[in-house]
Amino acid sequence: MKMRAILPALFLVAATLVSGCAKPTGEQIAEGTIADPHEQRNRAVHEFNRGVDRFAFRPAAKGYVAIVPPDMVTSFGLFAENLSMPGQAVNSVLQGNFKQAGIALSRFAINSILGIGGLGDPASDFNVPRVDTNFGETLHVWGVGEGSYVELPFFGPSTARDATGLVVDFFTNPIGYAKNNPADNIDVYAEIVRRLGDRGTYSDTVDSILYESADSYAQARLIYLQNRRFELGQASENAEIDPFELSTEGF
Repeated sequence: MKMRAILPALFLVAATLVSGCAKPTGEQIAEGTIADPHEQRNRAVHEFNRGVDRFAFRPAAKGYVAIVPPDMVTSFGLFAENLSMPGQAVNSVLQGNFKQAGIALSRFAINSILGIGGLGDPASDFNVPRVDTNFGETLHVWGVGEGSYVELPFFGPSTARDATGLVVDFFTNPIGYAKNNPADNIDVYAEIVRRLGDRGTYSDTVDSILYESADSYAQARLIYLQNRRFELGQASENAEIDPFELSTEGF
């Protein structure tokens, strides 16, 4: 059975479980309020995710960056990013941002043709800006509130809105339906490799959050929500936290 036929079910279950939970208002979001009515369940998922990371993902990621040259790790990450561009163009259109949609498609065309299928980033050399959006942001543009905080199995911190966005993004990327893909679910596999690279590259920082902080669940929740709200313009610049700049003293 194809992975594309299995994963959406997991996302739909997660989104269904968190729908109807208490939702912070815009004013509460600006004040940094966190709605986490199912914290006990979320903490259980967090412990599961920590176990998966400790015994599987972390060692695999460290082995990956130890064996694969840094330039290739970067190239594989760029490849995954490039595969996401058609889906990001779709979201940009749904947000009414046609200029951004054109930029996403331009990056995809330039990097696919001149960047050896996306392994390089000549689009940036041509001053074509990066695009980073998803259906969670589309829902935000449509006026949907973030909903309750939720930690998803394998995927980690999220909200009810962003968990729903994961489902839609999985289905709306045109790459997933292209008949001439070199492999089924290539976008999924590319994203897994990208995440391996990020986990291995920033291993010390991620380890400090997951294994060296007094309450890794609370820290991960805070970092995710503050950064996500900043990305969506719901928090001031001072509220943004860069987890890659954090040190263990910060915990």
